[in-house]
Parts: sequence; structure tokens; C-alpha cells
Amino acid sequence: MKITIKDIAEISGVSTTTVSQILNNKGQRFSEETKRRVMKAVEENDYNPDYFAKNMINRESKTVGMIVPDVTDLFFSKVIEGVEAYLTKKDYMILLCNSNHSNEMEKNYIKQLLNRSVAGVILASPNAMELETSLKSSPYILIDRGINTRVEGNLLVKEYEGSYESVQYLIDAGHKKIGMLTNESGYYEMTDRYRAYVQCLKDNKLIYHGEYIEDGPVTIEGGYEAAKRLLERTDITALCCGNDQMAIGTYRAAYELGLKIPEDLSVIGFDDLEISSYLNPPLTTVAQPAFEIGYTAATYLFQSINSPEQKTPNRTFETEFIVRGSTTTVDKKK
Repeated sequence: MKITIKDIAEISGVSTTTVSQILNNKGQRFSEETKRRVMKAVEENDYNPDYFAKNMINRESKTVGMIVPDVTDLFFSKVIEGVEAYLTKKDYMILLCNSNHSNEMEKNYIKQLLNRSVAGVILASPNAMELETSLKSSPYILIDRGINTRVEGNLLVKEYEGSYESVQYLIDAGHKKIGMLTNESGYYEMTDRYRAYVQCLKDNKLIYHGEYIEDGPVTIEGGYEAAKRLLERTDITALCCGNDQMAIGTYRAAYELGLKIPEDLSVIGFDDLEISSYLNPPLTTVAQPAFEIGYTAATYLFQSINSPEQKTPNRTFETEFIVRGSTTTVDKKK
């Protein structure tokens, strides 16, 4: 049976109010002996305060809601890790929701989180939403978003610039037949990366070929299926993948089709997941600071919760192009 604050009070020989005030660092008026007895009872009985009960008394839930489109996505796993790293230090818990890219599920989760009196919400969504209406009663931070803009509390990444740099690198290496794996859902990062791909070709006076583009889910399996379809119908020499997971799938597709990386096909990812440097060959990719994004989001949200009168800044994160073994030069005459 779970021990309660009433049990601690009885063991210590004090009132429940006394226990509550001591545990909440408001027990200055009590003697050192009283505080010692209470803390001894807490330790010996492994007592943990009921945060929901505390919320009813103090109107402070110490819980933050977080909605992501896919908890299995390795990028968002790292973002969540960053959020947790900061909030744990502040004695806050995360109530994590997986929206599966669904607008309806996001709306439902927002309602549920607010009904549970979370202190704030961190939202990463591929969908346009009426945020000022649905989240007007709660502090919130947007992660890595381009569709839902706001004057404050918006964290973005220079997706366009990172993608443009990767395509330019391939062109400078002599590649002219450059393909791209995107995402059919219109997930905004993919849109920015695709726009950069098209513009970079145009800036370098290379012809855009629609058959060099293939859509698929931003997963390892999605990358495998999309790359296989693309490689079977074209003779591209390089491929920009929507993210590192799609690039990992591309490795499998290339192997099954008898293509060597990078001798026959140069491959570039996006994200710089930890696993990317351990592939054979290691993956050339565009790094974005997933952990830092999550940590910053949690920092901003915590500040917003505790100082609602202060404006929460926006922030844009830089990308970094990392050259590894999955790309090579080709004869520019081809």
C-alpha cells in the first residue's frame, strides 16, 4: 500500500500541514528536531509526494505536455532527450503524446493536456493549427516549425540553407544526375529541403528532372522502398535523402541493386543521427542540433511558466554540413 502524507504525519507525531510545509521548504518556523523527525520518516518509508494532490493545493502540476509527430523518429527521440534533460533538473515530468502526424489527434491531445492542468506544452507538428485559440490558456513553445508562425516562442532550423549546401556540394563534385527522397505528407522540413534542391539546380543551370524525385515516409523502411523505386528507373549518381533514416534505407536498396556507395551512388542524409557515423561507409549528412533544440524548448517553456510577463524569444538554429565516406567526385564531363 502506498504511504501517504497522513502516514508520515502520524509517524512523525505532527500534523499533515507541518509535513507539507517542511517538504515544500516552508517550514522555517519549525524546530530542527521536528524537521529531522519528518525527513527521517520520509526517508525510511520511501515517501514520494503525490504531485496531483499537490497540484490541487498549490495549483502547480510540475508536468509539461509534449506532442511530437512520431516518437519512434530518431530525431525527435533526441529532441525529447534534450527536453527531459532540462526539466528533470527542475523536478518537472513530461507527459508525452504521439500524434502520428494527425491534426485531429494533436487537437485532442491539446485538450486532454489542458484538462490535466499541465504547466505548459511543447509542440512539434506538421499541421497548420489555430494555436492562439487552442493554446491561449497555456504557455507553449513550437519546435522546428515553419507552418505555425508566432511572434515569440518559435524554434526553427535553417532547413533550406542546409539542404542547399548539400546539393551544391554534389554539383561541385561533378554530379549532374542528382535525385532526392522527400515525404509525401508535405511535412514542412521536407518542403524546405525540396525547395532548396530545386533552386540549387536552377542556380547552377542544371535541368530539373521530375523522375529524379521519389516520395516516401521519413523512416528507414520508407527510405528503402522509395530509393529502390527511384534507383530502378533512373541512372542517378547522387541522392539527397529527406533525413538520415531514409538514407539508411537507401543503403539497403543500393546493396540489393548491386550499387556500391559511394563508387556508384553518392548519398547524403539530414539530421546527423548518432548511428550515421557508424554506417559503412559513414554517412555524409547535414547536422541539426536535436538535443539542443529540445533543451532550449524546455528552457524557454520553464521561463514562460515562471515569468509569464516576460516575452519568450524566437530562435533559429544553424545546420552544419558534415562530409564523410558516402560521397565522392565524378567525371564532370559525364
